[in-house]
Amino acid sequence: MHSYDIIVIGAGHAGCEAAVAAARLGSHTLLITPDMNKIGQMSCNPAVGGIAKGQIVREIDALGGRMGLITDRTAIQFRMLNRSKGPAMWSPRAQSDRQRFMEAWREELDAEPNLDLWQDTVTHLEIQEGRVQGVETALGVHFGARAVILTAGTFLSGVMHFGEHQMSGGRVSEPATYGLTEELRAAGIRTDRMKTGTPPRVDIRSIDLEACIQRGEIGVQEGEEDYHKFSFMDTPARSPLKQLPCYTLYTNEACHEVLRAALDRSPLYNGQIQSIGPRYCPSIETKIVTFAEKTQHQLFLEPEGERTNEYYINGFSSSLPLEVQLEALRQIPALRDVRLYRPGYAIEYDFFDPTQLHHTLESRVVSGLFLAGQVNGTTGYEEAAGQGLIAGINAHQSVHDLPPFTLSRSEAYIGVLIDDLVTKGVDEPYRMFTSRAEYRILLRQDDADMRLTPRAIELGLATQARAELLAEKIEERDRLIQFIEGYSIRPDKINPSLEQEGLVPLRQGCKLVDLVLRPQLSLAQLAQFVPALARAIERIPRRREEIVECAEILIKYRGYIERERQQAEKLERLEYVFIPEAINYSSIQALSTEARQKLERIRPKTIGQASRIPGISPHDVSVLLVLAGR
Repeated sequence: MHSYDIIVIGAGHAGCEAAVAAARLGSHTLLITPDMNKIGQMSCNPAVGGIAKGQIVREIDALGGRMGLITDRTAIQFRMLNRSKGPAMWSPRAQSDRQRFMEAWREELDAEPNLDLWQDTVTHLEIQEGRVQGVETALGVHFGARAVILTAGTFLSGVMHFGEHQMSGGRVSEPATYGLTEELRAAGIRTDRMKTGTPPRVDIRSIDLEACIQRGEIGVQEGEEDYHKFSFMDTPARSPLKQLPCYTLYTNEACHEVLRAALDRSPLYNGQIQSIGPRYCPSIETKIVTFAEKTQHQLFLEPEGERTNEYYINGFSSSLPLEVQLEALRQIPALRDVRLYRPGYAIEYDFFDPTQLHHTLESRVVSGLFLAGQVNGTTGYEEAAGQGLIAGINAHQSVHDLPPFTLSRSEAYIGVLIDDLVTKGVDEPYRMFTSRAEYRILLRQDDADMRLTPRAIELGLATQARAELLAEKIEERDRLIQFIEGYSIRPDKINPSLEQEGLVPLRQGCKLVDLVLRPQLSLAQLAQFVPALARAIERIPRRREEIVECAEILIKYRGYIERERQQAEKLERLEYVFIPEAINYSSIQALSTEARQKLERIRPKTIGQASRIPGISPHDVSVLLVLAGR
């Protein structure tokens, strides 16, 4: 038997981050995948980031993960979403070249000296006396391990639905995995089924883009070319790949009629699929049923790569038969002659109840077993990668008898994600939104490095170069803020410029910071009016725009940030009030029946965690505080 410190099962976004993190921290790690040509595969949309998801990627990068760096290297379009809103809502998003993304991940894995790869399928987990000991593969190979991280995505008992036609598989043309769910269920881990879907892929040559754009049938969505990117490292703002636009178009009533007429052939509506799909990324057939009054739905044509004709139809996920999908698409004027590479399909797969996990993502039932990604009931590459990073860190910490590593809800979106899973569980595929976080102003995309890189330095996961970049950024940011707070402005010097911009002039002298606090003024504008400010900005040696943005946000939103930080500190005190482990909730009559049932099932460790369980009332929290001696 070959022995490792840690074995990672699955080389998707969770598995890759887990394997690299564990190896870089010093654990001898093995990554097992059925196909070494599909490492880091973007199974659905060829994009990274988006609302709240972009914040997760920047947090992964700040902690020393790899998703941000790889996305920056392989992006064919970058945009910052929600710019019209406050900075708490800004979210980076990039289209990636699907093939280059996989190649870049393979290069990252091959560069890790502590990491081995093995092409095979894990068919058996070796569990003795409630602790995982290793794995056995389809080739009959035994690998021992002190910890195992399961990141099998949609492959556990996966079934794909193409209308009435069903196929076994974890992705199209890739076989499903059987046996692991049954083993873990026998060990006491609760399991269930979920569903997700993907749209058709089209040949862009079958669409006359130029003519459609001229007729207004298709809109063009260009990328941005400023300094924003995903990684905080000192890397180029844009990848060397050709930057490509996306395109927008809409369904119509003729398209909807074709879909309605075939609903009895949809696995979602004829009883063929029983499991629950993602509410926030519904299939096109679900859209026309749920929003029956709408006469059109927006679609996006997104390139799959720099050098391919394959495009992804975002917004048209479907499990209807191929001929129905094709007929419906051809009712849209821009797609009248469209040709498909493959149809959309739905996939059902097994997942495990995440309330049976610790916040480290280690199983409460089987010691040494960590779960990450879609096996925990989530959806999305970013959510999977964030979990994989935390699982990889904690598997290393566990096998080397080091303290566990967790993130709080006020510290990271990853902390919100994991706490929601462990505390609340899931009844549909979990997707991150900014609305899930109580402290959005604290969890901005621009300050993920400030929040989390110090934690990565403590772990030993941050490189010296990353630590030096952070120290330089903090120093330059603080120097600029100190200048702005200390520099005095005379009315006669600034008023002509203010009046020219249609702004209220000064009645008396003030500090420059008072002008920065005006919502109508930016530091870029003020630098044109105040030569001393322009010189202070020019003295910033590198990453100038990023540091100016950081300073401006801190000045303009200081009051909101401080208020939210105080609220977070008050509530976080409950995270340190521990509940006795041996408590018998069923016998506590002062608790509501719902509270007794949920507390007995989830077994929260702290009052803070208990307070976030749906159905736990303030009265129930008061009872628990009394029991905890508070």
